[in-house]
Amino acid sequence: MKHRPESGSSPNSLIIAPQWIGDAVMTEPLLRRLHARGERITVGALPWVAPVYRAMPQVADVIEFPFAHGGLQFKARRAIAQRIEGKFDNAYVLPNSLKSALLPFLASIPNRIGYLGEARVGLLTHRLKNPKNKPPMVAFYSALSGEHDLENDRPQLKMDAAEIEQTLLGLGLQQGAYVVFAPGAEYGPAKRWPARYFSELAARLDLPVVLLGSGKEAALCDEIAAPVNVALAGKCLNLAGKTSLPQALCLIAAGKSTVSNDSGLMHVAAAFGVPQVALFGSSSPLHTPPLNEQATVLWLKTDPSYQPPLDCAPCFARECPLGHTRCLNDISAARVLRVLQAL
Repeated sequence: MKHRPESGSSPNSLIIAPQWIGDAVMTEPLLRRLHARGERITVGALPWVAPVYRAMPQVADVIEFPFAHGGLQFKARRAIAQRIEGKFDNAYVLPNSLKSALLPFLASIPNRIGYLGEARVGLLTHRLKNPKNKPPMVAFYSALSGEHDLENDRPQLKMDAAEIEQTLLGLGLQQGAYVVFAPGAEYGPAKRWPARYFSELAARLDLPVVLLGSGKEAALCDEIAAPVNVALAGKCLNLAGKTSLPQALCLIAAGKSTVSNDSGLMHVAAAFGVPQVALFGSSSPLHTPPLNEQATVLWLKTDPSYQPPLDCAPCFARECPLGHTRCLNDISAARVLRVLQAL
């Protein structure tokens, strides 16, 4: 299933991107495969994930979609479809929703590739069945290329060196001289390592700590930073909600290491090859691991020394159904510090 225009010229391909940062990162190997076989890549993405695609050298152009969460927003999709009609040979629809497949259909893009889902059979021309045992998400996306041997695909991001330098200069930071914490996880508290553990870890590190996240996570980051800064003035810099996504990407790329929950910024750190510790609770690193040779995953489910065994994991719940969140509460700051020091 490799799609080229009949004229023999390089095919123009539109990627309908996922709406979450982590998922966007995990699509990079697919785009690299398409680019390697001569397809010119344009990505259609929501504004909050568009910067991720601008950090992929194989992407020629990014169209920011003016869509909000929820709702079909048919008029807006039709308007964009009319503007791009006749410009693309292929469309790769990465989300499984009906509405994500609507725009390529309305634009009459000849080849429309995606997974079956939400009664969108008529909207796609090439339909892949959803596997019963879902593979890791990177391979799941890469399979849309129609190619094989996907197991070793690893996302890669690259920021411009001048942009990194400008970001660091504006914040008074030096490359490799701070540790990034990404303590949020939008899905829910069952994916968040306790704030007090992040505070303890920050206080014990030799380097300053930069806390990153969305505006929704500013209070959480302040809860972590405040007690540390009382004892060690200026040790933690809370930038949650105060940076653009490109700036956050620069800060992660230039940091010495990153500590995070299973979140979008975890995948960003992995794609930059930054040494990292990834903390998993209710979710599973078998499905969405940080694909980074310098990553260490801490997940008590697979720790033979942890007793009693964590039979409840992964539950994939937003909040612990049993009320104890052992999966995260029993990962100590001292243990994370040991791992960080060994990276």
